[in-house]
Amino acid sequence: MEKIIKIKIEKLPEGAYLATSDDIQGLVAQGRTIAETLEIAGDVAKKLLEMQNKTVSSEEIEYKTLELPIVIGL
Repeated sequence: MEKIIKIKIEKLPEGAYLATSDDIQGLVAQGRTIAETLEIAGDVAKKLLEMQNKTVSSEEIEYKTLELPIVIGL
């Protein structure tokens, strides 16, 4: 079984990345890189879903959407 969740990642002023999801209530993850943040978010998502009695392995979570704000100077 696969579970697709949308993860929103924003870059924080101090340079770290923060991931949240409207699909899974309570999902918040922070990392130094986008890859690290996604890995942590996948682990958090799995644990939250397991707590909701929806067992999902980390391999079953597929990331289809990555929303990133881009700041450009004009």
